[in-house]
Formats: sequence, C-alpha cells, structure tokens
Amino acid sequence: MQYLFEYHDTLESSYEAFLYDTSCASFPVRPHWHYFMEIIYMMEGTGLIECNGNTYIVEEGDMILFHPESVHAIYTATNYSLKYDVLKFDVNKLYTENSYAPKLKVILESASKSPEASILFKEEQLREVPVKEIFEECRKELQNQNYGYDIVVHNKICYLLVQIIRIWREQGFDTDVAAARVAETDSIHDITAYIDAHAGEAIRVEDLADMCNMSYSYFAKNFKQYYGRSCKEYIEFIRVSKAADLLLFTDFDLSYISQETGFSDSSHLIKIFRKWKGVTPKQFKKQHTS
Repeated sequence: MQYLFEYHDTLESSYEAFLYDTSCASFPVRPHWHYFMEIIYMMEGTGLIECNGNTYIVEEGDMILFHPESVHAIYTATNYSLKYDVLKFDVNKLYTENSYAPKLKVILESASKSPEASILFKEEQLREVPVKEIFEECRKELQNQNYGYDIVVHNKICYLLVQIIRIWREQGFDTDVAAARVAETDSIHDITAYIDAHAGEAIRVEDLADMCNMSYSYFAKNFKQYYGRSCKEYIEFIRVSKAADLLLFTDFDLSYISQETGFSDSSHLIKIFRKWKGVTPKQFKKQHTS
C-alpha cells in the first residue's frame, strides 16, 4: 500500500480547508491514503467515490468521511465537473479531555471498524447541521490566520464530528463500547498532546519513549515514520510555533518568550527560530505586522 501514500506535513499544517473545483484542478483523484482524516462536502455535481473497496454515490449536499489510512479515490459519476469542500486534519490533535464523553479519537477509531457507522451522510441527514457554513468558516480562518484561528477551526471540526457521531448513534453505533475500552498506555500518536502541553518545560525524548513503553530507538523510528521528522524536531517546531504566536499577538520581549516556550535563553530561541522560519524573531514580527 506504500505506493499509494500521500504525504501530509502534520507539523506545519494540522488542519487544511479548501474548495476543490475539478474543472480547473487535477482530476480524477487517483487511489491514495494518508494519516489524517478527510471530510468532503459536495457543492456541485455527483461524485463516484471509492473507499476501501466500496463505492459511494455522493450527490450535491451530501458529505463523506475518510478515516485515517483509508484508501480512497474520487471520480465524477456524470459528464459534469465537481465542486466540493475539503477538510483535512490530524485526529491526534483533537483534544476533548474536559468532556464527559470519550475522546473523539477513541470514538472515531471504533467507528472505523463498525458497520453501523457509515462514512456517507446524505443531505436529509444533515439538515440540522450547518455543514456549508462550517466548511466556509474553516477556510476563512485558515486563510486569514487571525488571532486564535486554530482554536476556531479546532472547535468547528469538533462540533461537526459530534454531529456525525450523533448520526452514527441513530444508526445503531454503540458509543458505550468505545467508552468502555481499557485505557491504553500513551502511544506514539497520543504523545504529541503531552508535548504541546509541556513545550515550555524540559522534555527528553528518552522520557517520552518510556511513557510509550518503547525503547528509544523504536520510539524514534516510529515517530519519524508518522510525522516525517524526528521527535526532537517536532519539539522544536512546537516551541517555535508558540513563540511565533507570542511575537504576533503580544508585546512580550524575547527573554520572556524564550522562557515561556522552553528555550534556554533568547540566543537559543533566535537560532532555532531562524532554522525553522528562515528569519529572526525580530524580522518575523516586522514582516507580519507591517
């Protein structure tokens, strides 16, 4: 299945939202798979979509979901072009720890193996859900990247997924089974939540491997296979991203920002920031505020 793999930089872009028009873009979309979840909302035309050996007819107003690592392809069912909205996101970045409900990731993993949880949602099933507005708002937020845009996109996606789960429950999908699953030791996919929450602290890759009950070499190999970069690089990227937000949306000085984002001092911050962004923090702030 490796030759069908579509690489997606989950570090640089945990979320993607865009409008796809087959009249002016590459089409058809050949069979492929990726590590992130994808949801398509059909705006115009009728699509013939294949996913894991099954074929679906997706009409205007319908929505279809592709679970991570699902092999899927998109064709047109008529002689007319298609226009559809696309949402792509890393399921491991969906945090709902404060909810009484199980983590969305756990529910979605269970749904991917359940015959009661169809990946196709017809227009009549979505009448109470503002699907079109959700996709449009996500596109707008990711395009403008104003203050807190990632929080808005995250919340929009979580809302949409909750509505999807409610539809699955009506179809007979038992969320209690997912809730009753024995909690597993932090996996290679869950550890990113820990890194995000503790980026301002000292983090050793060896300790992260221990949390996953893996040897250092096995952990490092699997982390790089999934994220395309080493765990050390991931930690650097998260810290630089947090520093970039502080530069854009606050007036804190570099000394304070370096302390808050886990860098030993401002010189270390400048060095690593330039490595990832190609400019110094000062130049970055000037470029994005002018």
